Amino acid sequence: MTQTKPSLPAHEKAIRRGDSFTDLLLSWRLWWRHSVCASVDQADVIEQRREEAVISARYLFMLAMSAGIAVLGLLLSSPAVVIGAMLLSPLMGPIIGLGFSLATGDFGWLRKSAKALAVGSVIAVGFTALIVALSPIQTVTAEIAARTRPNLFDLFVALFSALAGAYAMIRGREGTVVGVAIATALMPPLAVVGFGLATFNWTVFSGALLLYVTNLITIALTATVMARLYGFRTNLTQNQTRLQDVIVIASFVALAIPLGLSLNQIRKEAIFSRQANAAIADSFTANARISSLDIDFKGDPISVVATVLTPEIAPRAQEMVQRRLARALGDPVAVTIEQFKVGTSASAAEEAQLAAARAQAQEATDREIRDLVELLALVAGVEETDVLIDRDNRRAMVTAKPLDGAELLAYRELEQRIARRVDDWTITLVPPARSLPDITLSETGPDEDGALALNLAEWAGKRISAPIEVTGREPELTQVRRLLAADGVATVPVDGGSTGRVSLRWSAPDTLPVAVPPEEASAAPSQN
Repeated sequence: MTQTKPSLPAHEKAIRRGDSFTDLLLSWRLWWRHSVCASVDQADVIEQRREEAVISARYLFMLAMSAGIAVLGLLLSSPAVVIGAMLLSPLMGPIIGLGFSLATGDFGWLRKSAKALAVGSVIAVGFTALIVALSPIQTVTAEIAARTRPNLFDLFVALFSALAGAYAMIRGREGTVVGVAIATALMPPLAVVGFGLATFNWTVFSGALLLYVTNLITIALTATVMARLYGFRTNLTQNQTRLQDVIVIASFVALAIPLGLSLNQIRKEAIFSRQANAAIADSFTANARISSLDIDFKGDPISVVATVLTPEIAPRAQEMVQRRLARALGDPVAVTIEQFKVGTSASAAEEAQLAAARAQAQEATDREIRDLVELLALVAGVEETDVLIDRDNRRAMVTAKPLDGAELLAYRELEQRIARRVDDWTITLVPPARSLPDITLSETGPDEDGALALNLAEWAGKRISAPIEVTGREPELTQVRRLLAADGVATVPVDGGSTGRVSLRWSAPDTLPVAVPPEEASAAPSQN
């Protein structure tokens, strides 16, 4: 019995016959259409993508939680926490839906996906901005800075993420890992946008927003190309389809050009940094060590500031480095090299590094004190020279000038507000001798309003060097005096007034207040 040989695929027949390249390409196209595209259940894929590209309570909640975790990871500069945020991000649904709807020409689906993406983005930015605004940490960490300067590599990250995501969805193998791939390109930049908004750092805001928009467009267009490649049907005409292809290609080119220029600029900066490091190292002996190197590429000209620990001072090192770098760059370069002479031993170099670190810490402390003095002088309405600073004990004191309409309570709130801003300093704001509040009492002692008034009087009495006249009936007079004396406030008793109320006033109201340290005021004896 004669056996029939199995028929070969069209592309293999073309290869064996030695057909032309055009015929071979055509055979491969037929194989792709009938063997690969036909194995995809397009209706099922589209239905699943539609369900994930709508606004829902779960979508909004998971997006907010993902954004919150992402911004905390960025503030802590913790890649592990940022990855945790990507595991929760639901952005894959609407962004892939956007691409598939473009491929199929379903503009109703396109509008729903775009709406879900826009609403989710606004919520994520707003929620992250709120977290940053309430956070005591608002420093631009390395994780944040890495997402403020997009380049061509970021475009490739989004491209590969979209290729993996679209393929897995089309072939029915989507899962958490695919969602992480998409979130890698979208969620961290979105959180950085919120950080820039909360801190009013428009450099961070604009850079992260550009990265987010770039990745969003790249993922959507890549999903469109993948869907078209797998033969998803379209409602568009042939001319509209060709126009769509042209727009996709033009969009990729438009994104690639500025990002490529940005990558080229980063490459130039990396090369110049290596050249600067080599030029400085070559200008000193082998035992010299570069302690720090800072390059400001935004300056005009570019400035290079370095600290070198060397056993031998090189008097012409700065001039030689400046000339060498200017020749390499082709433009003028400002070079500043600070040299510290150290021994040749490793311990001597380490001691010099410690000295340089202590000098930097001292400079930071001086800057902190200058800012504090400026703030206290502004609040008190006095000159900066009138602010008293105890650097060793981290104490600051200032006597405020009288402000129209400002009572004692306003001055105390000012002191508390400043103290919260510099919580490791003891702040003393001496107010003018404004009128003191009356203290109301019940049978058991000061009532709620009376306790607040007593607390304010104690605060003022410890800062103003004048005793307080306490006017009232026994035993309320004695009770209030005892409470004030317990806090170190000197009092003068005056019999009179009404029961249930004790009046307070300064014993010498026409005398200007004199600033005294709180410990001296608290040690003042009570006058009986």
